[in-house]
Amino acid sequence: MNFKFQDTQSNTTEPLNSTKQLFDSKLSLTFSVAQAVVKILKDMGVQYAFGVSGGAIAPVWAALHQSPIQVLHFRHEAGAAFAAIEAYFASDRPVVVFTTTGPGITNALTGLLAARWEGAKVILVSASTSAPQRGRWACQETSTYTMPSTGIFTSGQIFHYATTLESSDELTEVSRRLALGLGQPGGFVAHISIPTNIQTSSLKTSLPRITLSESLATTSEETIAECIRLLSEGPFAIWVGFGARGAAKEIRRLAERTGAAVMCSPRAKGIFPENHPQFVGVTGFGGHESVFRYMQEYRPLRTLVLGTRLGERTSLLLPVMVPLRGFLHVDIDPEVPGTAYSSAETFAIPSDIRVFVKALLKHFLQHPAHLAKPMLPRYEHSTINPRTHGKVRPVVLMDAIQRLIVEGSDVLVMTEASSSSAWGNYMLRFAKPHCYRNCSGFASMGHITTGVVGAALARGGKAIAIVGDGAMLMNNEISTAVKYQIPVVWIVLNDGHYNMCDRGMTMLGFQGVDAEIPQTNFVNIACGMGADGIRVEREADIEAALEKAMVAIAPFVIDVVIDPTQPAPIESRIQNLITQNETNYYC
Repeated sequence: MNFKFQDTQSNTTEPLNSTKQLFDSKLSLTFSVAQAVVKILKDMGVQYAFGVSGGAIAPVWAALHQSPIQVLHFRHEAGAAFAAIEAYFASDRPVVVFTTTGPGITNALTGLLAARWEGAKVILVSASTSAPQRGRWACQETSTYTMPSTGIFTSGQIFHYATTLESSDELTEVSRRLALGLGQPGGFVAHISIPTNIQTSSLKTSLPRITLSESLATTSEETIAECIRLLSEGPFAIWVGFGARGAAKEIRRLAERTGAAVMCSPRAKGIFPENHPQFVGVTGFGGHESVFRYMQEYRPLRTLVLGTRLGERTSLLLPVMVPLRGFLHVDIDPEVPGTAYSSAETFAIPSDIRVFVKALLKHFLQHPAHLAKPMLPRYEHSTINPRTHGKVRPVVLMDAIQRLIVEGSDVLVMTEASSSSAWGNYMLRFAKPHCYRNCSGFASMGHITTGVVGAALARGGKAIAIVGDGAMLMNNEISTAVKYQIPVVWIVLNDGHYNMCDRGMTMLGFQGVDAEIPQTNFVNIACGMGADGIRVEREADIEAALEKAMVAIAPFVIDVVIDPTQPAPIESRIQNLITQNETNYYC
């Protein structure tokens, strides 16, 4: 990307990155640092700020409320961070998370680590203790006397960029670094910590003027020619990842033009239609056996990987997923190709996915591939009729969600990082992109129970979260959704267990572990917070509950009493865990 950064005091220009003008250099000197920071964020495209207030962050919080940025006060900082991730993916705009000192920051760290894994653009604005009070045990003191600075207040594994703003003179550099990070392709997670006394200090310098103009990562004509040569040598597969979500139309045209089989990661469901005859299945966690059959029986020469790290949640790191001559791996991050399968032959292409696929299409449209189009293996699922007795089987619930929600609407469906995710990956089938969200390999419980609030807000419509009772008890933002009247629906798979842990421990050969949860009535909890809901204890009542939730205006909880004896499709994940242990833990 090409940026131009102009310091209005020195009139010097240096190259940077950019699309529109971001900064107004004519801020009044009566502006406080807090107001200036908020204006910088607004001009960078921030529409939402989520967080939990506190005395130390009060000036920034007040400045946010006085700005056009929509401010939502959450019940927990981690929930605010998860919601920020999902609001980013729903809006394609950076989102701010604000916290006070001490536990406000540490509470948010799990969500911010998830943001890093997910590839979101999130900016944490936090408070720190004023210099005169450091080392004197100020309330929730946040300084090097009480908290480690490395990793939290410095750039590293959590934050791409982190700094403590000790003077308004530093705003020029801070704004420049934020613009660089937000303008680059891929994710960007930043932390700006501002001591309380600095927040209220007067702005002593004018802000820089930055103009942003996007330029996508591209590859050379020589590289494209080599890719075409390699793909033309024999049958190849296309492995679609979440990073390819902006290239759905081009990927479909490429597949249809070449006859390539297509598979996708759990997070990429719907980018290539799952009802397409060339789609062989979902890979990784909760994935389909049809993918393994394809790789073993049809033996593609190479696999074109588009926008996925091929990590454990996508590939289970199984050797069977390596084609005969290896991978052509396209990703905007040059460090990704070759990491998951380091011993496999890999041709790395650092490029924007859509730009790359369009370049391939130019060739294949002029020179159609003469590849056979055999009947490929596909995931097939037979509808199971509801029964009149017993608790609800997850397969029956998922069938109803497929018919009434996935096929009957355009709402976003999200699944929590648990058995809920395995069921969603395995059973739900999407024909369009941007209708399904699933966590990355960080897989924090509570991500979707809270993140769904940010997704629904940014989409401006209903969003559905399929979650477990364990995650719902760990962290939810029903109260926040009620306060701002965000039309979220939580479908709780309530089996009174940490089901994946319980089932997984048994499959690993460990007996007698306690993973039970006291039976909880989530409708009572939801109604106590001002939401609406319905409890489902029979399969015959599922459809009516889903229909009621879909027309509800207020936040809504469907508490489904699930049969805990029905195993979730997690066998491949457990087998992968077994291979990681020196001891064979088969039952």
